[in-house]
Amino acid sequence: MSASTPFKILIFSRTTAYRHDSIPAGIRALHRLAAASCSAAAAGAESFTADDSEDPSVFTAASLAAYRVIVLLQCSGEFLDGQQLDALKGFVRSGGGVVAVHCASFAMQSSEWYGRLVGAVFDNHPEPQLGRLEITDPGHPIMTCRCAGSQQEERPIGERTWLDEWYNFKTHPRAANDDLHVLLTVDEKSYHGGAHGDDHPVAWCHDFDGGRCFYTSLGHFDEAYEDDWYMGQLLGGILWAAGRLASESGARQSRVNG
Repeated sequence: MSASTPFKILIFSRTTAYRHDSIPAGIRALHRLAAASCSAAAAGAESFTADDSEDPSVFTAASLAAYRVIVLLQCSGEFLDGQQLDALKGFVRSGGGVVAVHCASFAMQSSEWYGRLVGAVFDNHPEPQLGRLEITDPGHPIMTCRCAGSQQEERPIGERTWLDEWYNFKTHPRAANDDLHVLLTVDEKSYHGGAHGDDHPVAWCHDFDGGRCFYTSLGHFDEAYEDDWYMGQLLGGILWAAGRLASESGARQSRVNG
């Protein structure tokens, strides 16, 4: 598939438990990324189009075959039944990509497979606070991806202060998944309520069961979806999950206008 041929993503945001107020902001921002990528396609940039839905009936093998990446945007609770979960498994095992955002780690806790796909299962979080993020792999293509015309730095800085809900997970992400490639950690000394000590991953990616998954626990507030640095990671995660970016650090950057 050439860079001039757009692929399709599905933005799926169904919730059956807690529902984040920032979901509409996230949907709008992802549609902006898709539109900007198509505008930049003539210059050789990777491009994609986006559909959004909260109808779980889209989770059939035939429907999901139209998409290269599914973005699980703040899904919560048991948002898929058994047959629909099987369709997601088939999508991933056929090489499909998944981008899971924030509350998606709180979803489908009945499914051990889903927890391994996302990479960790949400347990709790303290009240939202400023925390200090540490970029553990600044050269990874997800971290270097950005929107052309943004005010984002040419290269990611090593640390960044960020306001969010700092998720604690039921088991440490690295302990449960040896193959996780951690991209961001949070310094628990910079806020109150952490449960993982000196190594607290908050964003990662991995190859899984034939496909790829990028997860970020950031994104609680509307403001995240206006932030160039954060949206650059979602763009990079989409392109990486789609197989359009190399898996190793130091790969070329991809840009979209916007």
